[in-house]
Amino acid sequence: MNKIITAFAALLLLNACNEKEKISKPDVVAVNLDTTVNPANDFFDYANGGWIKNNPIPGEQSAWGIANLVIEENQKRLREISEKATSTDATAGSNDQKIGDFWKMAMDTQKIEKEGLTPIKPLLDKIAAINDQQNLLNTVAYLKKIGSSTLFSDYVGQDAKNSDLIAYQLYQGGLGLPEREYYFKTDSTTIDIRNKYVEYITKILSMSGESANKALQSAKNILQLETKLASASRKIEDLRDPYKNYNKMSIADLDKLSANISWKSYLPEIGVRSVDSVIVGQPEFFTTLNTLLKSIPMDDWKAYVKFNLISDYAAVLPDAYGVEAFNFNKLFSGAKQRKPRWKRMIQLEEDAMGEMLGQLYVKEFFNETAKKRYTVMVDAIKEALKERIGKLTWMSDSTKQKAYTKLASIKSKVGYPDKWKDFSSMNIGRESLVKNYMNSRQWWHEYEYNKLGKPVNRDEWEMYPQTYNAYYNPSNNEIVLPAGIFTIPGYRDEEVDDAVVYGYGGASTIGHEITHGFDDQGRQFDEKGNLFSWWTKSDEEAFQKRADVMVNQFNEFEPVKGYHINGKATLGENIADLGGILLGMEAFKKTQQYKENKDIAGLSPMKRYFLGYALGWLGHMREEQLKNRLLTDVHSPAKYRVNGPFADVDEFYSTFNIKPGTPMFRTDSLRVKIW
Repeated sequence: MNKIITAFAALLLLNACNEKEKISKPDVVAVNLDTTVNPANDFFDYANGGWIKNNPIPGEQSAWGIANLVIEENQKRLREISEKATSTDATAGSNDQKIGDFWKMAMDTQKIEKEGLTPIKPLLDKIAAINDQQNLLNTVAYLKKIGSSTLFSDYVGQDAKNSDLIAYQLYQGGLGLPEREYYFKTDSTTIDIRNKYVEYITKILSMSGESANKALQSAKNILQLETKLASASRKIEDLRDPYKNYNKMSIADLDKLSANISWKSYLPEIGVRSVDSVIVGQPEFFTTLNTLLKSIPMDDWKAYVKFNLISDYAAVLPDAYGVEAFNFNKLFSGAKQRKPRWKRMIQLEEDAMGEMLGQLYVKEFFNETAKKRYTVMVDAIKEALKERIGKLTWMSDSTKQKAYTKLASIKSKVGYPDKWKDFSSMNIGRESLVKNYMNSRQWWHEYEYNKLGKPVNRDEWEMYPQTYNAYYNPSNNEIVLPAGIFTIPGYRDEEVDDAVVYGYGGASTIGHEITHGFDDQGRQFDEKGNLFSWWTKSDEEAFQKRADVMVNQFNEFEPVKGYHINGKATLGENIADLGGILLGMEAFKKTQQYKENKDIAGLSPMKRYFLGYALGWLGHMREEQLKNRLLTDVHSPAKYRVNGPFADVDEFYSTFNIKPGTPMFRTDSLRVKIW
């Protein structure tokens, strides 16, 4: 979902009450309004414009909004946990010892600067010693295990057509720029990014000891190499078809697809054993890679692998490498300055041991009362979808019955795992930050690859408890709602009324994730999580006809001149947004607050519901980041996740008196009507 759900971190105001002063908080949604904006013209600006005008984006940030306020608070909490762990006499091998030692090494900048590239010198020597194609592939396999991936992507995960099995999977990859289109777009911004990419590669290779001329030539060759990989890569919208990106074949047939890769040697090196088949996402990519392995000089491949290693490890190397990485990446983020070291190291620590931190996080910061509130809300929203399915006129009864079965089978996970992972074998000490990070990546790699040939653990979580996000997993037919998603800085959960909670928590998280089970991708999986067609042909056609209306609707939006939203690539998220709004609204209508219909801060319950949903997207973003998201993200920009689906909701029109001729108005025939 990649969606951060939040509420306003309010300023405290002094108000007189009962003849004495007391501290009170402004209304969680009214305080953000820009009443100079007509909601019929731009609802997002009306709902959030007041806050945006008064909160410019800080120099270290690419965007700024409620989400960032939550992250800021969370990072401070994790820092406290980490610093406390360094000051305790922790038992060797305990989580406290690992967290404390990782943090101590991460913040010891004097040691990091003194060591330079010494901690990765054995890896650089390994790359320099590559003398043939098989040696190249085996080295690539080793580096993948410690966090530097090149050539292509490979991973283990559930078999889409048999969710009880864990499968080895191959996918396109190997690109240094965020998405294939960066290699081919001809506008001035993208051309400049490609030029700056060559400069970045040149600097990294020069800093590692290569001459300026050799580094520059290698950089140009690396760009050419990656452009050839990009030309064989599918576009972002084409990666959304689960059938076309599922090509199962025997291990023996891999040699027919790419004979220049000795898979019998590579697979054991990466950790694949006792497996007789593989799922290939994009066979044509590996056919092209097969040719490139022969046609591209070995020195170019070695430079490519070397650059990727140093770039991937820039955060744990001397500061000069991190500065160069930041200077390049700000082309996509728009950030004006680097975040302070402690924030960067918290991000690194979460990457290394996020669930370990999560165990300590939930002990201190997650309220069981809140967990119960949202668990009940899940059931209410599932019931709302059941009722809406029953009223559909475009779906046959036979498909409806199967939809009911799938809906009833959706499992919800709220807060944190019932059983934590065992990190006892992760080796974290005080040798160096590089060594700790390397060991953590290798631990995670082995943890994942050890799943091959074993039963699927359907109780496992793919996010950490402190994460401000949520997801739907089609292979498990489950929604996962980490504790972090419900954090409201400045407010206790019980201080926020149901209207707002059902908007930002019920609609844009719970309802959104449940709808993912029935979006253009999720609907193709059955109640057991298998890729299997359970729809009649006529129902599929009816669904697609309605989905096409949404594709066209979002294709019209142009957030930045020359950069339109990709309606096909964002379709699943847009369907989930609209579905979430409708489901959250139907569930909210059964609450006491809705039935009493009393205003709060001059706003009716229904107005507060819509404002509550918009609150979850409060914020603004730098143009560089916005352009990057439009090319790489399957989510629409925040403003359009509010204005887009609201224009399809009948109750929005009646609640805010939206009339024909205003920008937010869409004729009934153009409104999206799916779930």
